[in-house]
Amino acid sequence: MKNQIFLLLIALFAALPLTAQQLYIPRNVAKAYQNATRSADGRPGAKYWQNKATYNIRVSSAPPNRTVSGSEDIVYTNNSPDTLKAVVIRLELNSHAPEAPRENTVNSNYLTPGVSIDEYSENGKVKAWGRSKGRTWVQISLDTPVAPGGKVTFTFKWHYDVSVQTNREGAIDPTTFFLAYFYPRVAVYDDTNGWDRIDFTEGHEFYNDFNDYTLEVTVPKNYIVWATGDLLNDDQTLKPEYAARLNKSFTSDDVIHVATADELKAKSVTAQSDTVTWKWKADNVSDVAAALSDHFIWDAGSVIVDKKTNRRASVQSAYNIEAVDFQKMVEYGKHSLDWCSNNYPGVPYPFQKTTIVRGFADMEYPMMVNDSSQRDPRFTKFIVEHEILHSWFPFYMGINEQRYGFMDEGWTTAFEYLIGTNDLGAETATNLFKGFRVEHWIIDPGADADIPIITPGDAMFGPGFADNEYGKAALAYLALKDLLGDEQFKSSLHEFIATWNGKHTLPWDMFNSFNRASGKDLNWFFNNWYFSNGYIDLAIAGVAGNQVTIRNIGGMATPIDVVVIFDDNSTQRIHQTPAIWQANQKEAKVTVPSSKQIKSLTLDSGIWMDANETDNKWDSK
Repeated sequence: MKNQIFLLLIALFAALPLTAQQLYIPRNVAKAYQNATRSADGRPGAKYWQNKATYNIRVSSAPPNRTVSGSEDIVYTNNSPDTLKAVVIRLELNSHAPEAPRENTVNSNYLTPGVSIDEYSENGKVKAWGRSKGRTWVQISLDTPVAPGGKVTFTFKWHYDVSVQTNREGAIDPTTFFLAYFYPRVAVYDDTNGWDRIDFTEGHEFYNDFNDYTLEVTVPKNYIVWATGDLLNDDQTLKPEYAARLNKSFTSDDVIHVATADELKAKSVTAQSDTVTWKWKADNVSDVAAALSDHFIWDAGSVIVDKKTNRRASVQSAYNIEAVDFQKMVEYGKHSLDWCSNNYPGVPYPFQKTTIVRGFADMEYPMMVNDSSQRDPRFTKFIVEHEILHSWFPFYMGINEQRYGFMDEGWTTAFEYLIGTNDLGAETATNLFKGFRVEHWIIDPGADADIPIITPGDAMFGPGFADNEYGKAALAYLALKDLLGDEQFKSSLHEFIATWNGKHTLPWDMFNSFNRASGKDLNWFFNNWYFSNGYIDLAIAGVAGNQVTIRNIGGMATPIDVVVIFDDNSTQRIHQTPAIWQANQKEAKVTVPSSKQIKSLTLDSGIWMDANETDNKWDSK
């Protein structure tokens, strides 16, 4: 009887198609399928929900005093099916407090007392605020639980000191501040994890709801403020001449010098009341950031990002006179928005503007970029292209970067290579990509080098975490592009973006969306690249006539070119997509379509660097 059952099982497994693989599904994601908040076809489920808030934020800053004071009103709507008896409030800038958890050592210039909550109220009732020093999130009990469909109003008054050692935010110089993560916010409550209780550390970045924001920044006269969203009161903050220049830039293909260094030095740009309040509005975005300075030059222009509607987006830059490379930053930004809107990801830039500020972080925020100045303008351009690409991932797609950062850094790094190929040529872009994004993983692997990409990022840090987020993930997306071909890859990508923009998407939503949109079962590929411990190492195992056997030592389903030199010294390059590994991920055979005698063979893996190139060549002699 046992033998009969065994033979029956063998027959059943033999009858399964080779591609019928199942992806590992975490229990919380499986529960989301059961609850119909997500669908196994890659779409939001019939009962999908997400919460939302309206923020009315007011902050004031008067450099060189580093204290920023703020007040805000938050109206939070509970769209979940759960009654919320408590909420989690995030205070990211407590990461500067000495007691805060962090991934790397910092010096005294980075440290501050953190965020001080001066007053807190729930639905108009002032309540005591417990100790939150060094904690980047705090759970607070509600006097009145919020039922499904209900709302609650919070008000906060707070202050903090910007850090002297600017990084992603802080004091760029004594009178130039970049404000990010600067306001208390309600954490994400979602259908797969409940409240977001992951500690904020700078290596693990964004996860926010899509909210509506009004932001008011009060500064001394002669200070300019740049921020996420639309400036609502340019007529009250700028003198008419400068407001006119700014408005002209919104429809101009040229670079407009809104405010020059000499004009700022002459203190002739802003309204001349003792303080000036700049007011901004941004709807359905995941965050807001701002920058302020009394001497940063202001350039602006615009570019058509949607050729079907002729919609334009504003591109602005703010920089100190010493940052010579920033003199062309508006042009770099316009090129980025144009190329990315029309090529990859190939979806029109989803926001109305971007402002690139000369800082130190090389860091993205919705409609804002904090970028360093570089001696080599090519690297300046490379950095801003990467940061602007984040406008789609994660700011249009609601990715949990803290846990699955490969869904944003990986996509952005893949597109970075494609725009680099356009800008610099294939050879230069490939060499730079290999040296900057891939080489560490392949040539100098550590114990964590081959941990699967799907490993939650909040459980990792260090080189293996960085590899998974950037280079390795980018190679996976580019391998998928090679597998599907440009047309099907782009149409599948667009289907994923159309389905999940403005929502909280997970890797399984992405995998299933690509399966559905492509009409193919790609689980074998996803298992190979995202769930395995593989690496890239191919070898020529043998040549028989015109057939080449390639052994996949590392196990990754990579594209490969077989470069053939014949006895008459003619050459032929035979490209193989990752499809050659679908049936057997250990070995594949490639037929050279020629009757000529083969003299030698070389495997050329391009950006998919091989860990051991010594076995990638074969010679008939």
